[in-house]
Amino acid sequence: MKTRIIHAVAGTMILASLLLGIFVHQNWFYLTGFVGLNLLQSSFTNWCLLGNILAKFGLNDDQGSCKC
Repeated sequence: MKTRIIHAVAGTMILASLLLGIFVHQNWFYLTGFVGLNLLQSSFTNWCLLGNILAKFGLNDDQGSCKC
């Protein structure tokens, strides 16, 4: 469950920042880059801040596929 939430939040942030970058202001593309860098670093370190925040709220992975 937690992994699905993390992926949904990351995908939403990327799509929203792309749309804001196209229609509002180009500086919104920095948010896209930040989310991408966060995903890249979590692939190497197997750690992400949102995973820790969700764990503190009591959400854990049912399948144990990700240690985010």
